[in-house]
Amino acid sequence: MQALRIPVALLVILGIATPAVAPRHDDAGIPSKHRFVKQTFSPAAVARAGAGAAIGQARNSPHEWGQGVAGFGKRLGSALGTHIVKASIQYPVAYARHEALGYQPSNKSRFLPRLKYALESTVITHKTNTGRRTIAAGEISGVIGSGLISRLWQPASTHTVASGFGTAGIALGADAGMNVAKEFWPKHPKARKATRHSVSAGAAQ
Repeated sequence: MQALRIPVALLVILGIATPAVAPRHDDAGIPSKHRFVKQTFSPAAVARAGAGAAIGQARNSPHEWGQGVAGFGKRLGSALGTHIVKASIQYPVAYARHEALGYQPSNKSRFLPRLKYALESTVITHKTNTGRRTIAAGEISGVIGSGLISRLWQPASTHTVASGFGTAGIALGADAGMNVAKEFWPKHPKARKATRHSVSAGAAQ
């Protein structure tokens, strides 16, 4: 149980930090250099990397890195490096394909439609120039690319394509979980008011 306390604590920090940087309805999600820097090096990104490193520490994975401060430092560095590689792939691909980045709440009212929307939004986004739905190629290529590239600094036992895709699958699942958290996280009263105003303005037009 002692080994699980750090991961749990960091996941709580992550849950607190995420709503603070969650995209708003007035954010078009257009990829840009400013957005890349802001999201890649945000407190939520660091907390998420720390949570992943702590879970790896608790599982002693990879075992070659051992335990203690040195082992945690290697896992944290690996998690941050993987995150930066993912963003470095995701943003150029999304920019080239005019894909919106960031999670946009659904404004749906029922639980199952909201859950479905949140999960689908992991791999489905919309075009910033047409508004049409499209495959989130930036997200998908980012998680796969970073999963494979991270093998370069991982121990020899993880230098396999299967291990790289395994890491990508975990990252995609984590992103899906974050989308669900953002969808159901209680909105601040000002955010709810702004959303209602936006919907009313759209209806009036």
